[in-house]
Amino acid sequence: MSTSATGPDAAPLTGEYDPPKAGWVADQLAAIDAAGDTRAADIQGMSIVVYTVRGKRSGKLRRVPLMRVTDGTAYAAVASKGGAPAHPAWYHSMMANPRVDLQDGTQTRPYVVRELSGDERAQWWERCVEAFPPYAQYQENTDRQIPVLLAEPV
Repeated sequence: MSTSATGPDAAPLTGEYDPPKAGWVADQLAAIDAAGDTRAADIQGMSIVVYTVRGKRSGKLRRVPLMRVTDGTAYAAVASKGGAPAHPAWYHSMMANPRVDLQDGTQTRPYVVRELSGDERAQWWERCVEAFPPYAQYQENTDRQIPVLLAEPV
């Protein structure tokens, strides 16, 4: 997979990287880095992709492994946080800094993220729940509507 995009938005994100200190995210990223491939890790048996995001407050780069939900071109990022009452920190970072890098397998490409609404959100939500059924329970566990973001190639 290669990209034909050119210009400043096509360049990889640069800046200080703030790695996770410990926990399952750190373990997943270590496995992915050792293999050079996102297929080296999963979440509950499901394939993942890794988003590189610029932090909203710190401006530092952070890497976020999320479920792999794609139509072959764009990718959905479901801000479920397991049905917690608040959105995950990465959601706020993506909304403030929508230009991300996304690694799928061994390839990393630039994407721009936007939040979905209406029929488009409903269609992607259905695709996300089909790919990972626990999302439906996460939605039942919270009063907030779980955001669905769409990452589209630059």
